[in-house]
Amino acid sequence: MTLLLPALSAPVSAQIAPSPKELSAYRGLHAAAAQGDAAAIERLVKTGAAIEARDSHGRTPLHVATFMHQGDAARVLLRLGADANALEAQKYDIVTIAAVADDVPMLKLALAGGGNAKNITSPYEGTALIAASHLGHDEVVRLLIAAKAPLDHVNNLGWTALIESIVLGNGGQRHIATLDALVKAGADVNRADRDGTTPLTLARGRNYAEMVRILTAAGAK
Repeated sequence: MTLLLPALSAPVSAQIAPSPKELSAYRGLHAAAAQGDAAAIERLVKTGAAIEARDSHGRTPLHVATFMHQGDAARVLLRLGADANALEAQKYDIVTIAAVADDVPMLKLALAGGGNAKNITSPYEGTALIAASHLGHDEVVRLLIAAKAPLDHVNNLGWTALIESIVLGNGGQRHIATLDALVKAGADVNRADRDGTTPLTLARGRNYAEMVRILTAAGAK
């Protein structure tokens, strides 16, 4: 998945899923996780395979299962003790990987398996909630809010989830629903970016009329 930095004309790759070359080279638990082979995972772990083994990008088998949308593999890895909060080389955990992928079933599994929505993740020192808000993954946002994700965490770009839903969104229905969920949950509608620009000013500057309405109704200035 690609995340955008401000003032750049080209996207900057943040999350790095296993490449076809890596997938073909995997052996043991990483291969079983990528293929969704829960029985092989069970057998390998019980015969001594290292459940937290890392590939060249610092991915554990659980990271690989999450990237590859292999729910059965992720479930058995979690049951056998895989660390739900481990970070791979780019500092992503399985909660954030699932959130960015808009993979609701995997996110539910990650949270039920001990994944913490409060984790600080990514090169941007953000959270899964910020990443999902950026992308307008509104159902994911609601799940993360319910899991007590920090509403007003500020990443190293100087943005909260609320601000990212505006400045990195497209003003469409899913970003509107995302902003609305954040506002209803109690996100600070007046927390400005590092330049002192408020969410309301940012929304007005983009002519996002429905976002302006929601923010104004919540007391934004």
